Amino acid sequence: MKKIIVLSLGGSLIIPDRVDVGFLELFKKVILKNTKKYKFVVVCGGGKIARTYIEGLKDQPLKKKKYLQSLLGISTTRTNARFMTYFFGKDANQGIPHEMKQVRNLLAKHDIVFCGALRYETKQTSDSTAAKLARLFNCDFINLTNVKGLYDKNPKNNRSAKFIPEISHKEFLKMANKLSFHPGQHFVLDQTAAKIIHKYNIRTFIIGEDMKNLDRILNNKHFVGTIIN
Repeated sequence: MKKIIVLSLGGSLIIPDRVDVGFLELFKKVILKNTKKYKFVVVCGGGKIARTYIEGLKDQPLKKKKYLQSLLGISTTRTNARFMTYFFGKDANQGIPHEMKQVRNLLAKHDIVFCGALRYETKQTSDSTAAKLARLFNCDFINLTNVKGLYDKNPKNNRSAKFIPEISHKEFLKMANKLSFHPGQHFVLDQTAAKIIHKYNIRTFIIGEDMKNLDRILNNKHFVGTIIN
């Protein structure tokens, strides 16, 4: 029986400014290579496009603004998931699941299932969806993002940021809770995901764009990234 892996694929990796075909080809190669022993659920994030839409509503006098911003983010993740389904040459009529039950049903028939964020819930991103699915399938969770792992500060604008190769669930949750949630937030995992992996002791990996590290994790080899356990 094949082992299930849940991956969170950051939208910033799919389409940083334009679709990163080179990266996605490498991602596809690693995933397809490992379908002999794994089934994959790939949860796609919204990335820069989602944040651009969300920012566009920032100054608008709208009721339930955060709710509407979150819906925009969810829609973008689903568009990215549909794109990835096509990129992998999957059945265009398969559809993008909106419920966990649909993910489970599709995974029973296919080795790879793509989805975005599922139904709207407060203070959650596609990270939370991925963490919930890892809980559902009782499996490891791999988060792919645009930095090589976890840092004590944002390495994009802090030269003094220190890389953290390993951290406990408890300490990671403390880090996540220091941030206040906002739709489209940019941290390696959102606060709800951090709570889920802590509560259910889900082994979680955070890695960057080098797909050799994804392949190494899948084959129990040394990798560059962060492990939360």
